Amino acid sequence: MLVDEAGIMLENSSTLGLMAILSLGLIFGLKHATEVDHVVAISTIVSRHKNVFRSAFVGALWGAGHTLSLLAIAIVVLWFRIAIPERVSGWLEFGVALMIIGLGVSALWRASRNNSHVHLHQHTHSGLAHTHVHFHEQETKHARDSQSQHSHRVSRIGWKPVMVGMMHGLAGSGALTLLVLTQISSAWVGLAYVLTFGFGSIAGMLLMSGLIGLPFALTSRKLTNAHQGLQTLAAILSICFGIWYAYKVGAAVLLF
Repeated sequence: MLVDEAGIMLENSSTLGLMAILSLGLIFGLKHATEVDHVVAISTIVSRHKNVFRSAFVGALWGAGHTLSLLAIAIVVLWFRIAIPERVSGWLEFGVALMIIGLGVSALWRASRNNSHVHLHQHTHSGLAHTHVHFHEQETKHARDSQSQHSHRVSRIGWKPVMVGMMHGLAGSGALTLLVLTQISSAWVGLAYVLTFGFGSIAGMLLMSGLIGLPFALTSRKLTNAHQGLQTLAAILSICFGIWYAYKVGAAVLLF
């Protein structure tokens, strides 16, 4: 696991200076963003967007929420010098699994609702009738309100990425704060490590969500069937992974 690797490196490198420790935090934060449960959860949110830059911003919001919850827990843990019990961490992970299932169900419902905006139009030209398929999606309907272009970016995307990131941060805070307590003696250095870890996760998820959003952006204009197929696939994968993850984490918690 990522945190275990960091612990080994910190333990075996007693001469590491502050900059080296913070560099480790940044690197491991970048890697942390690519964990499967994070990618699966964010893909269900990114699938609704048709712009790569907006998709990347979704990842940045996830990273911001992730960092906020990590910092909040780290302050409490370092102040009282206590570790989060493994059973509590396990139940938080189980909550993440349920959240991923919920995100998948929501994305599947959205995809099926978009699919319902498919209409057959019949036209007659020179005495010959022909029929073609016409798609209406929520984001491509003809809109009269041009003022939406001036709304704030976060409010347009929604706070869901922030909340999802905070939940992931809470679930991962146990292992990270245990690492800080056992390997870093200074509370200020520990907080700095968590902060740089958070910055790394923001940058990592920004890049990951941008890459995930690329196929959705490419298929959103002319390949409507492919676009909605990708949305459905992302939703189904999220539900399947969430069920497997809930079973895995739930079994571990009950046997603890």
